[in-house]
Amino acid sequence: MKSAIELAMSRLSKEAPIRKLTDQQKQRIAEIDSEITAKIAEKKIFLEGEITKSGNDPLARDELRRQLAHEIARLEEKRDEKKEKVRGE
Repeated sequence: MKSAIELAMSRLSKEAPIRKLTDQQKQRIAEIDSEITAKIAEKKIFLEGEITKSGNDPLARDELRRQLAHEIARLEEKRDEKKEKVRGE
C-alpha cells in the first residue's frame, strides 16, 4: 500500500516526468553556481565596504543595503535562468 506522498509523487511524475541530467549538464550547473556565488560574494564585499565608508549617514547605509539586496536578487535570478537553460538542453 502506497502512502499519500508516494501517490502524489507518482501522479506528479506522470504529469511532468523527471529528466535525468547528463554529467556535462551537472558540471555546467555546478560551474554556474560557483560563478554566481563568487559574483555575489564580490558584490557583498564591495557594498559592505561602502556601507562602512558611509559612516553615520543612515540614508546612505539604507540605500547601499537596498542596492546589495537588489544585486543579490538579480544575480540569483540570473543563476536560476542559466540553470533552467542548461536543464532544457
